[in-house]
Amino acid sequence: MPLEEKILNDYKEAMKAKDTLKSSALNFLRAEMLNVAIAKKKQKLEDTEVLAVIRKQVKEHQDSIEQFQKGGRTDLADKESKELEILKSYLPPPLPKEQIQKIIEEVASELGAKDMKDMGRVMKEVSAKCAGAADGKTVSELVRERLSKPPEVPG
Repeated sequence: MPLEEKILNDYKEAMKAKDTLKSSALNFLRAEMLNVAIAKKKQKLEDTEVLAVIRKQVKEHQDSIEQFQKGGRTDLADKESKELEILKSYLPPPLPKEQIQKIIEEVASELGAKDMKDMGRVMKEVSAKCAGAADGKTVSELVRERLSKPPEVPG
């Protein structure tokens, strides 16, 4: 079942169960997905496009939680946290750091990447291979770490 359809079904279930928190979070997510579909002139989004929308929402919720905590609004931070968990349930499990490093190593070798000048090319390839199962910030840090150290010369 496509992810978009699963979200719609879960939204309907939440409405029937009168789960206002879940139905509100999914309704907002569905609205964002619709906006993206309209912008791309599509009827249905691919799962990768839906995941991109979810990731954007996750990032926004994380930022909101941080702001609410700074402002002493724990009630709003708690609500955002609960919505964040609902959104995260639709994301694939994140890749372990070791797996990401292995992908970076493979890509760097394929591209012949040697230093920070190659960061953009490596990031693009690694992001495509991780297909959303890795946080962009983590990937960026690991690529930077890999490209800033000199390659090991076999002895």
